[in-house]
Amino acid sequence: MTLPPREQKARLRAERLALRDALSSEARADGAAAMLRHIGAPSFRQAFNPAGAMASGFWPIRSEPDIRPLMEGLRAIGARLCLPVVLDRETIVFREYLAGASVVKTGFGTTGPDETAAVVDPDLMLVPLSAFDRQGHRIGYGAGHYDRAIARLDTLGKRPRLIGIAFACQEVASVPFEPHDIPLDAILTEEGLIETQRQQV
Repeated sequence: MTLPPREQKARLRAERLALRDALSSEARADGAAAMLRHIGAPSFRQAFNPAGAMASGFWPIRSEPDIRPLMEGLRAIGARLCLPVVLDRETIVFREYLAGASVVKTGFGTTGPDETAAVVDPDLMLVPLSAFDRQGHRIGYGAGHYDRAIARLDTLGKRPRLIGIAFACQEVASVPFEPHDIPLDAILTEEGLIETQRQQV
């Protein structure tokens, strides 16, 4: 009996997050450092041209890779930065993160600029996830915050370029894909940048 997509996703989410949680702190740090090196490659700049883009990153929670150095690497090559802030169980907004600005706890486990920061729309989004496949399909954490934010930008004609951030152990052969799901343009792991079919079209 084939499970419904939601149940398949829940199983894959639990499985891949367990693998990520099992990584040592040293392996996670080494992986994040490798990701930073990959964004300096000419292939990354050619594919995503971050200079001048408003790039959304994230403060790490749980066993996510710490991409704060990666974000500063993007700033160094000309990107502006913003961070997602969860306002409630349905909504996130993106607040500009200026160089040297302080951050605060913003609820639901997120960290970002306070309410005095400008609310912006990202051109490039670094998206955390629990599992992914090479077609660009992702499984998030189940709350749907990023899905709704991306869909909102899409309806405004401001579809950002989407780069999933994950460790290689989070890859699966196939993620159940539903009509409301929006595929990623690429996935960045410690092993390199995986350009999806969507990006290659």
